Amino acid sequence: MARYTGAKTKISRIFGEPILGNGKWLKKNSNPPGQHGANRKRKTLGEYALQLREKQKAKYTYGVLERQFRKTFVEAARLKGVTGENLIRLLESRLDNIVYRLGLTASRPEARQLVNHKHVCVNGVVTNIPSYICKPGDEISYYNVSNKKEFLKIKNRGKNPKIGWLEWNDTTLKGKFINYPERDQVPENIKEQLIVELYSK
Repeated sequence: MARYTGAKTKISRIFGEPILGNGKWLKKNSNPPGQHGANRKRKTLGEYALQLREKQKAKYTYGVLERQFRKTFVEAARLKGVTGENLIRLLESRLDNIVYRLGLTASRPEARQLVNHKHVCVNGVVTNIPSYICKPGDEISYYNVSNKKEFLKIKNRGKNPKIGWLEWNDTTLKGKFINYPERDQVPENIKEQLIVELYSK
């Protein structure tokens, strides 16, 4: 299973945002990593650097490596509509992201682990592929045995009411993917147009 296993706080400091983790160290030391920190010679980034930076931010945010991210972009380009918005919709439709959005875990890496360990079902079928793309109408639930595990209930932090494209039933412990989100419904601070420009070169 390919995933980023490096320093999480360092990534947050690069972008100045809590990309990975809760970002509690950003207040204490918000300078970019490196010997010279913010005192680098070049104060402004060039066009290519800004585009690359935005792509890296999206990759780290959704826990996707380069090869898989490029495949997702190619698929987004094939779909009708705006390529950048299609890219965000596909990334949001990943099973690990939906588990995170439903509030079953505190972070996407935790959601990825939950899926890998076969604790999650899609339409009643155990699915251990974090990159599985869900479709509107799909039902997400715990595996039957997992319903009794106390640690999963502790991890459950509740769904954000602003995430309107998903539903969660606390009684049945089941969620539903209603529809693909619109761009303004996704809270992530990602400028997807810069990613499209980067891959279009």
